[in-house]
Amino acid sequence: MSLPELIVAGNWKMNGVRADLAEIEAVRAGIPASCKAGVWIFPPATIIGAAAALNGGMHVLTGAQDCHAKDSGAFTGDLSAPILKDAGAAAIIVGHSERRSGHGETSREVKAKASAVLKAGLPVIVCLGETRGERESGLAASVCTRQLADSLPAESTPENTVIAYEPVWAIGTGLQATTEDITAIHAVLRAELAKREGTGGQRWRILYGGSVSPANAAGIFESGEVDGALVGGASLKAASFLAIIAAGAQALERRKS
Repeated sequence: MSLPELIVAGNWKMNGVRADLAEIEAVRAGIPASCKAGVWIFPPATIIGAAAALNGGMHVLTGAQDCHAKDSGAFTGDLSAPILKDAGAAAIIVGHSERRSGHGETSREVKAKASAVLKAGLPVIVCLGETRGERESGLAASVCTRQLADSLPAESTPENTVIAYEPVWAIGTGLQATTEDITAIHAVLRAELAKREGTGGQRWRILYGGSVSPANAAGIFESGEVDGALVGGASLKAASFLAIIAAGAQALERRKS
């Protein structure tokens, strides 16, 4: 399994019906063939199959927003990693702040889900981030490093796992972390990952998520610690998502030059 150097992922959350597949098609059509950034879209589970079929053979990967920790069983309404893979998902997000807060998911549960995704042979995006109160109390770094340690399964490697730092206070609130804030937490996370891997930690992909938009994407990608973005609302429309993808692709080219 090999991950792109920079990933722009769109999390549609509880939005999207079959008619909205046109937005995914427009994204696919609007990405230049020269684009080296990886583009991942996570629609609702109901249209994963249709989205995956639409993206077949192209450089837009379709993923799922969550999964159960078990492969099968008496879990009405839940979807396992193998089921989602069979439906067409090529990656799965776990531990999103909306799952942690709205569904009470603990890092231990996130870890079990991440392990299930890896067992199914798919890459996983593991999300973490602090609340506004934790940041104002000076606990942002310690909260994020604890979540990282408690959420990553032993089998996670830079080849199969992506980290997404998403400060809870900046998701859907209009509040924005500064480039300096983002860089600082990403650097802390990378240092922890370096300890885990035994190298410099540069092989790990760490995305930023928190009200990413066409207006602030370029500034976010300016940070050398940022390996991509996990985009919410701005990924629902092709025009805004393509603008973020372009900003990411341009940043990647600058890094290579």
